[in-house]
Amino acid sequence: MRISASRRAVLAAGLALAASPLPKPAIAQGAPLRIGVITTLSGPGGYLGADARDALQLAAEMNGGRLGDVPVQFVVEDDALRPAQGKQIAERFLRNERIRLFTGVIFSNVLGAVVPDILDADGIYVSCNAGPSNFAGRECRRNYFVVSWQNDNLHESAGALANIMGYQRVFILAPNYQAGRDALTGFKRLFRGTITNEVYTRLDQTDYAAEMAQIRAARPDAVYHFHPGGLGIAFIRQYAQAGLLGTIPQVLPAPSMDVVTLAAVGDAAEGVDVSSHWNSDFDNAESRRFVDAFRRRYNRMPTYYAQQAYDTALAIGAALRGTGGSVSDPEAFRTAMLRADFPSTRGNFRFGPNQHPIQDWYALKVERVGGQLALVTKRKILENHSDAYAAQCRI
Repeated sequence: MRISASRRAVLAAGLALAASPLPKPAIAQGAPLRIGVITTLSGPGGYLGADARDALQLAAEMNGGRLGDVPVQFVVEDDALRPAQGKQIAERFLRNERIRLFTGVIFSNVLGAVVPDILDADGIYVSCNAGPSNFAGRECRRNYFVVSWQNDNLHESAGALANIMGYQRVFILAPNYQAGRDALTGFKRLFRGTITNEVYTRLDQTDYAAEMAQIRAARPDAVYHFHPGGLGIAFIRQYAQAGLLGTIPQVLPAPSMDVVTLAAVGDAAEGVDVSSHWNSDFDNAESRRFVDAFRRRYNRMPTYYAQQAYDTALAIGAALRGTGGSVSDPEAFRTAMLRADFPSTRGNFRFGPNQHPIQDWYALKVERVGGQLALVTKRKILENHSDAYAAQCRI
Protein backbone atom coordinates (compact mmCIF):
# COMPACT_ATOMS: atom_id res chain seq x y z
CA MET A 1 0.00 0.00 0.00
CA ARG A 2 2.84 2.39 0.76
CA ILE A 3 4.43 1.71 -2.63
CA SER A 4 1.35 2.64 -4.59
CA ALA A 5 0.75 5.76 -2.50
CA SER A 6 4.31 6.91 -3.10
CA ARG A 7 4.08 6.27 -6.82
CA ARG A 8 0.79 8.10 -7.06
CA ALA A 9 2.32 11.10 -5.27
CA VAL A 10 5.33 11.16 -7.57
CA LEU A 11 3.15 10.80 -10.69
CA ALA A 12 0.85 13.60 -9.52
CA ALA A 13 3.80 15.89 -8.85
CA GLY A 14 5.27 15.11 -12.26
CA LEU A 15 1.98 15.84 -14.04
CA ALA A 16 1.63 19.13 -12.15
CA LEU A 17 5.09 20.23 -13.20
CA ALA A 18 4.51 19.16 -16.79
CA ALA A 19 1.38 21.29 -16.90
CA SER A 20 3.15 24.37 -15.55
CA PRO A 21 3.57 27.23 -18.05
CA LEU A 22 6.93 28.16 -16.52
CA PRO A 23 10.00 27.31 -18.63
CA LYS A 24 12.37 24.73 -17.17
CA PRO A 25 15.44 26.47 -15.68
CA ALA A 26 18.86 25.66 -17.08
CA ILE A 27 20.87 23.33 -14.82
CA ALA A 28 23.91 24.99 -13.23
CA GLN A 29 27.34 24.09 -14.60
CA GLY A 30 30.86 24.62 -13.34
CA ALA A 31 32.02 24.50 -9.72
CA PRO A 32 29.87 22.39 -7.36
CA LEU A 33 27.37 24.08 -5.08
CA ARG A 34 28.74 24.01 -1.54
CA ILE A 35 26.30 22.92 1.17
CA GLY A 36 27.18 23.53 4.81
CA VAL A 37 26.64 20.53 7.09
CA ILE A 38 26.86 21.41 10.78
CA THR A 39 26.29 18.23 12.78
CA THR A 40 27.24 16.31 15.91
CA LEU A 41 30.12 13.91 15.22
CA SER A 42 31.59 13.45 18.70
CA GLY A 43 30.33 12.47 22.14
CA PRO A 44 27.34 10.22 22.95
CA GLY A 45 25.39 11.60 19.97
CA GLY A 46 28.27 11.29 17.52
CA TYR A 47 26.88 8.35 15.57
CA LEU A 48 23.66 10.29 14.89
CA GLY A 49 25.52 13.01 13.01
CA ALA A 50 27.76 10.46 11.32
CA ASP A 51 24.72 8.66 9.93
CA ALA A 52 23.25 11.94 8.71
CA ARG A 53 26.54 12.98 7.07
CA ASP A 54 27.00 9.58 5.41
CA ALA A 55 23.45 9.50 4.04
CA LEU A 56 23.77 13.01 2.57
CA GLN A 57 26.96 12.01 0.83
CA LEU A 58 25.45 8.72 -0.32
CA ALA A 59 22.51 10.49 -1.96
CA ALA A 60 24.92 12.58 -4.02
CA GLU A 61 27.19 9.61 -4.80
CA MET A 62 24.24 7.61 -6.10
CA ASN A 63 23.69 10.39 -8.63
CA GLY A 64 27.26 10.98 -9.75
CA GLY A 65 28.04 13.64 -7.13
CA ARG A 66 24.88 15.58 -7.91
CA LEU A 67 21.59 16.50 -6.32
CA GLY A 68 18.87 17.38 -8.80
CA ASP A 69 21.43 17.27 -11.65
CA VAL A 70 23.49 19.91 -9.81
CA PRO A 71 27.09 19.08 -8.73
CA VAL A 72 27.34 19.52 -4.96
CA GLN A 73 30.02 19.48 -2.28
CA PHE A 74 29.18 18.96 1.40
CA VAL A 75 31.34 21.02 3.76
CA VAL A 76 31.06 19.16 7.08
CA GLU A 77 32.02 20.28 10.59
CA ASP A 78 31.38 18.92 14.08
CA ASP A 79 29.38 21.08 16.50
CA ALA A 80 30.25 18.64 19.35
CA LEU A 81 26.72 19.22 20.72
CA ARG A 82 27.78 22.72 21.78
CA PRO A 83 25.45 25.52 20.62
CA ALA A 84 28.21 28.15 20.73
CA GLN A 85 30.45 25.99 18.55
CA GLY A 86 27.65 25.42 16.05
CA LYS A 87 27.00 29.17 15.93
CA GLN A 88 30.69 29.89 15.26
CA ILE A 89 30.77 27.36 12.43
CA ALA A 90 27.67 28.88 10.84
CA GLU A 91 29.11 32.39 11.06
CA ARG A 92 32.36 31.25 9.46
CA PHE A 93 30.57 29.35 6.70
CA LEU A 94 28.49 32.44 5.93
CA ARG A 95 31.29 34.99 6.14
CA ASN A 96 34.38 33.18 4.86
CA GLU A 97 33.02 30.31 2.77
CA ARG A 98 30.07 32.23 1.26
CA ILE A 99 27.82 29.21 1.85
CA ARG A 100 24.09 29.92 1.64
CA LEU A 101 22.48 26.47 1.93
CA PHE A 102 22.72 24.47 5.18
CA THR A 103 21.58 21.25 6.84
CA GLY A 104 22.82 18.64 9.31
CA VAL A 105 22.02 19.84 12.86
CA ILE A 106 20.89 16.95 15.08
CA PHE A 107 20.10 18.56 18.45
CA SER A 108 17.48 21.29 18.92
CA ASN A 109 19.58 23.40 21.30
CA VAL A 110 22.29 23.63 18.63
CA LEU A 111 19.72 24.41 15.95
CA GLY A 112 18.39 27.26 18.08
CA ALA A 113 21.84 28.87 18.04
CA VAL A 114 22.62 28.16 14.39
CA VAL A 115 19.45 28.84 12.41
CA PRO A 116 18.71 32.50 13.27
CA ASP A 117 22.10 33.66 11.98
CA ILE A 118 21.67 31.70 8.76
CA LEU A 119 18.18 33.04 8.11
CA ASP A 120 19.08 36.60 9.07
CA ALA A 121 21.84 36.45 6.43
CA ASP A 122 19.21 35.42 3.83
CA GLY A 123 20.56 31.87 3.86
CA ILE A 124 18.47 28.69 3.62
CA TYR A 125 18.26 25.95 6.24
CA VAL A 126 16.74 22.51 5.54
CA SER A 127 16.53 20.38 8.69
CA CYS A 128 17.28 16.68 8.50
CA ASN A 129 16.46 16.07 12.17
CA ALA A 130 15.70 18.75 14.77
CA GLY A 131 12.27 20.38 14.49
CA PRO A 132 11.77 22.50 17.63
CA SER A 133 8.32 23.85 18.41
CA ASN A 134 9.30 27.54 18.46
CA PHE A 135 10.35 27.50 14.80
CA ALA A 136 7.19 25.62 13.82
CA GLY A 137 4.78 28.26 15.07
CA ARG A 138 5.04 32.00 15.55
CA GLU A 139 8.78 32.05 14.81
CA CYS A 140 8.50 30.18 11.50
CA ARG A 141 10.55 31.60 8.64
CA ARG A 142 10.26 31.45 4.85
CA ASN A 143 13.80 30.10 4.38
CA TYR A 144 13.47 27.36 7.01
CA PHE A 145 12.25 23.87 6.10
CA VAL A 146 12.02 20.62 8.06
CA VAL A 147 12.09 17.27 6.23
CA SER A 148 12.25 14.98 9.28
CA TRP A 149 9.35 15.88 11.62
CA GLN A 150 8.28 18.56 14.05
CA ASN A 151 9.64 17.50 17.45
CA ASP A 152 6.27 17.04 19.14
CA ASN A 153 4.97 14.73 16.38
CA LEU A 154 7.57 12.10 17.15
CA HIS A 155 6.29 11.85 20.70
CA GLU A 156 2.61 12.34 19.92
CA SER A 157 2.94 9.10 17.97
CA ALA A 158 4.34 7.39 21.10
CA GLY A 159 1.40 8.74 23.12
CA ALA A 160 -1.01 7.33 20.54
CA LEU A 161 0.81 3.99 20.68
CA ALA A 162 0.54 3.93 24.49
CA ASN A 163 -3.23 4.34 24.10
CA ILE A 164 -3.36 1.43 21.66
CA MET A 165 -1.37 -0.73 24.09
CA GLY A 166 -3.96 0.03 26.78
CA TYR A 167 -1.62 1.73 29.24
CA GLN A 168 -3.43 3.90 31.79
CA ARG A 169 -0.56 5.15 33.98
CA VAL A 170 2.76 6.14 32.38
CA PHE A 171 5.99 7.51 33.86
CA ILE A 172 7.64 9.91 31.36
CA LEU A 173 11.25 11.18 31.11
CA ALA A 174 13.35 13.30 28.73
CA PRO A 175 16.49 15.48 28.88
CA ASN A 176 15.96 19.08 29.93
CA TYR A 177 16.49 20.91 26.63
CA GLN A 178 14.23 22.11 23.82
CA ALA A 179 13.66 18.72 22.17
CA GLY A 180 13.14 17.06 25.55
CA ARG A 181 10.51 19.59 26.57
CA ASP A 182 8.83 19.21 23.17
CA ALA A 183 8.96 15.45 23.67
CA LEU A 184 7.00 15.37 26.89
CA THR A 185 4.58 18.01 25.61
CA GLY A 186 3.95 15.91 22.52
CA PHE A 187 3.45 12.67 24.42
CA LYS A 188 0.97 14.28 26.81
CA ARG A 189 -0.96 15.86 23.93
CA LEU A 190 -2.25 12.51 22.61
CA PHE A 191 -1.91 10.18 25.60
CA ARG A 192 -5.32 9.76 27.24
CA GLY A 193 -4.22 8.21 30.54
CA THR A 194 -2.53 9.52 33.69
CA ILE A 195 1.06 10.74 33.93
CA THR A 196 2.41 9.36 37.20
CA ASN A 197 5.69 11.31 37.06
CA GLU A 198 7.24 13.84 34.67
CA VAL A 199 11.03 13.87 35.02
CA TYR A 200 13.68 15.90 33.20
CA THR A 201 17.18 14.43 33.08
CA ARG A 202 20.42 16.16 32.12
CA LEU A 203 21.53 16.14 28.49
CA ASP A 204 24.96 14.85 29.58
CA GLN A 205 23.63 12.33 32.13
CA THR A 206 25.01 8.79 32.24
CA ASP A 207 23.81 7.51 35.64
CA TYR A 208 20.06 7.01 36.00
CA ALA A 209 19.99 5.24 39.38
CA ALA A 210 17.80 7.92 40.97
CA GLU A 211 15.30 7.73 38.10
CA MET A 212 15.19 3.92 38.36
CA ALA A 213 14.29 4.22 42.03
CA GLN A 214 11.51 6.70 41.20
CA ILE A 215 10.09 4.39 38.54
CA ARG A 216 10.11 1.43 40.90
CA ALA A 217 8.30 3.45 43.55
CA ALA A 218 5.68 4.83 41.12
CA ARG A 219 4.78 1.37 39.74
CA PRO A 220 3.37 2.70 36.44
CA ASP A 221 1.83 0.57 33.68
CA ALA A 222 4.67 1.63 31.37
CA VAL A 223 7.60 3.99 30.98
CA TYR A 224 8.04 6.40 28.09
CA HIS A 225 11.44 8.05 27.68
CA PHE A 226 13.18 10.13 25.05
CA HIS A 227 16.95 9.63 25.25
CA PRO A 228 18.69 9.72 21.85
CA GLY A 229 22.01 8.09 20.98
CA GLY A 230 24.30 7.05 23.81
CA LEU A 231 21.86 8.43 26.40
CA GLY A 232 19.27 5.87 25.34
CA ILE A 233 21.79 3.03 25.39
CA ALA A 234 22.79 3.94 28.96
CA PHE A 235 19.18 4.32 30.12
CA ILE A 236 17.92 1.02 28.72
CA ARG A 237 20.94 -0.93 29.98
CA GLN A 238 20.43 0.45 33.49
CA TYR A 239 16.68 -0.18 33.24
CA ALA A 240 17.40 -3.85 32.52
CA GLN A 241 20.05 -4.06 35.24
CA ALA A 242 17.58 -2.62 37.74
CA GLY A 243 15.23 -5.51 36.97
CA LEU A 244 12.50 -3.23 35.63
CA LEU A 245 12.31 -4.47 32.06
CA GLY A 246 10.50 -7.68 32.93
CA THR A 247 7.88 -5.92 35.05
CA ILE A 248 7.31 -2.44 33.58
CA PRO A 249 7.24 -2.27 29.75
CA GLN A 250 8.55 0.65 27.73
CA VAL A 251 6.89 2.51 24.86
CA LEU A 252 9.46 4.56 22.98
CA PRO A 253 9.89 7.09 20.18
CA ALA A 254 12.29 6.12 17.39
CA PRO A 255 15.37 8.00 18.72
CA SER A 256 15.26 5.94 21.93
CA MET A 257 15.46 2.65 20.01
CA ASP A 258 17.28 2.64 16.68
CA VAL A 259 19.40 -0.16 15.18
CA VAL A 260 22.50 1.03 17.03
CA THR A 261 20.69 1.13 20.37
CA LEU A 262 19.22 -2.30 19.64
CA ALA A 263 22.64 -3.79 18.89
CA ALA A 264 24.11 -2.23 22.03
CA VAL A 265 21.45 -3.38 24.50
CA GLY A 266 20.72 -6.76 22.88
CA ASP A 267 18.20 -9.09 24.52
CA ALA A 268 17.09 -6.37 26.94
CA ALA A 269 15.28 -4.68 24.05
CA GLU A 270 13.16 -7.65 22.98
CA GLY A 271 9.45 -6.83 23.04
CA VAL A 272 9.89 -3.06 23.30
CA ASP A 273 7.23 -1.03 21.43
CA VAL A 274 8.42 1.90 19.28
CA SER A 275 6.73 4.56 17.15
CA SER A 276 8.32 5.95 14.00
CA HIS A 277 7.66 7.59 10.63
CA TRP A 278 9.96 5.05 8.89
CA ASN A 279 11.57 1.66 9.33
CA SER A 280 14.17 -0.22 7.33
CA ASP A 281 11.61 -2.91 6.41
CA PHE A 282 9.36 -0.45 4.55
CA ASP A 283 8.32 -2.03 1.26
CA ASN A 284 8.51 0.87 -1.16
CA ALA A 285 10.98 1.25 -4.01
CA GLU A 286 12.92 4.27 -2.71
CA SER A 287 13.28 2.86 0.79
CA ARG A 288 14.58 -0.46 -0.53
CA ARG A 289 16.98 1.38 -2.82
CA PHE A 290 18.28 3.51 0.04
CA VAL A 291 18.69 0.68 2.55
CA ASP A 292 20.50 -1.54 0.02
CA ALA A 293 22.82 1.27 -1.08
CA PHE A 294 23.61 2.35 2.50
CA ARG A 295 24.44 -1.20 3.57
CA ARG A 296 26.70 -1.74 0.54
CA ARG A 297 28.47 1.59 0.98
CA TYR A 298 28.97 1.60 4.76
CA ASN A 299 28.57 -2.05 5.80
CA ARG A 300 25.92 -1.24 8.41
CA MET A 301 22.18 -0.73 8.64
CA PRO A 302 20.96 2.87 8.43
CA THR A 303 19.31 4.54 11.41
CA TYR A 304 16.36 6.91 11.22
CA TYR A 305 18.92 9.73 11.19
CA ALA A 306 20.38 8.39 7.97
CA GLN A 307 16.96 7.95 6.37
CA GLN A 308 15.92 11.50 7.23
CA ALA A 309 19.16 12.93 5.86
CA TYR A 310 18.78 10.92 2.66
CA ASP A 311 15.26 12.29 2.18
CA THR A 312 16.60 15.76 2.95
CA ALA A 313 19.17 15.38 0.19
CA LEU A 314 16.45 14.29 -2.24
CA ALA A 315 14.28 17.26 -1.22
CA ILE A 316 17.19 19.68 -1.71
CA GLY A 317 17.88 18.07 -5.08
CA ALA A 318 14.28 18.58 -6.17
CA ALA A 319 14.46 22.25 -5.16
CA LEU A 320 17.78 22.74 -6.96
CA ARG A 321 16.36 21.15 -10.08
CA GLY A 322 13.56 23.69 -9.95
CA THR A 323 15.95 26.66 -9.67
CA GLY A 324 18.59 25.46 -12.11
CA GLY A 325 21.00 24.93 -9.22
CA SER A 326 20.82 28.46 -7.86
CA VAL A 327 20.27 29.44 -4.22
CA SER A 328 20.61 33.17 -4.88
CA ASP A 329 16.82 33.61 -4.99
CA PRO A 330 15.39 32.14 -1.75
CA GLU A 331 11.81 32.61 -2.93
CA ALA A 332 12.44 30.57 -6.08
CA PHE A 333 14.09 27.88 -3.96
CA ARG A 334 11.12 27.94 -1.58
CA THR A 335 8.61 27.52 -4.39
CA ALA A 336 10.51 24.53 -5.74
CA MET A 337 11.08 22.99 -2.28
CA LEU A 338 7.42 23.12 -1.27
CA ARG A 339 6.42 21.01 -4.26
CA ALA A 340 8.12 18.08 -2.47
CA ASP A 341 8.82 16.59 -5.89
CA PHE A 342 10.91 13.65 -4.70
CA PRO A 343 10.23 9.96 -3.92
CA SER A 344 10.43 9.83 -0.12
CA THR A 345 11.69 6.67 1.55
CA ARG A 346 8.76 6.92 3.97
CA GLY A 347 6.09 6.86 1.23
CA ASN A 348 3.51 9.60 1.81
CA PHE A 349 5.13 13.01 2.36
CA ARG A 350 4.13 16.62 1.87
CA PHE A 351 4.87 19.95 3.51
CA GLY A 352 2.32 21.65 5.73
CA PRO A 353 1.70 25.43 5.81
CA ASN A 354 4.61 25.92 8.24
CA GLN A 355 7.01 23.98 5.95
CA HIS A 356 7.09 20.96 8.26
CA PRO A 357 6.02 17.44 7.20
CA ILE A 358 2.54 15.99 7.05
CA GLN A 359 3.10 12.24 7.15
CA ASP A 360 2.08 8.85 8.53
CA TRP A 361 3.32 7.23 11.76
CA TYR A 362 3.77 3.54 12.52
CA ALA A 363 3.99 1.11 15.44
CA LEU A 364 7.18 -1.00 15.49
CA LYS A 365 8.18 -3.81 17.82
CA VAL A 366 11.52 -5.39 18.66
CA GLU A 367 11.14 -9.04 17.62
CA ARG A 368 13.30 -11.93 16.52
CA VAL A 369 13.56 -12.35 12.76
CA GLY A 370 15.60 -15.35 11.65
CA GLY A 371 17.03 -15.62 15.14
CA GLN A 372 18.17 -11.98 15.23
CA LEU A 373 16.53 -9.07 16.99
CA ALA A 374 15.06 -6.50 14.62
CA LEU A 375 12.61 -3.62 14.55
CA VAL A 376 9.49 -4.89 12.78
CA THR A 377 6.73 -2.63 11.44
CA LYS A 378 3.35 -3.73 12.83
CA ARG A 379 0.70 -1.17 11.90
CA LYS A 380 -0.08 2.46 11.03
CA ILE A 381 -1.07 4.53 14.07
CA LEU A 382 -1.45 8.07 12.68
CA GLU A 383 -2.25 9.08 9.09
CA ASN A 384 -1.50 12.40 7.36
CA HIS A 385 -0.50 13.77 10.74
CA SER A 386 0.40 17.45 11.00
CA ASP A 387 1.75 19.38 14.00
CA ALA A 388 0.02 21.50 16.62
CA TYR A 389 1.85 24.73 15.72
CA ALA A 390 1.10 25.07 12.00
CA ALA A 391 -1.90 27.34 12.58
CA GLN A 392 0.34 29.84 14.42
CA CYS A 393 2.70 30.19 11.45
CA ARG A 394 2.22 33.25 9.22
CA ILE A 395 4.46 33.11 6.16
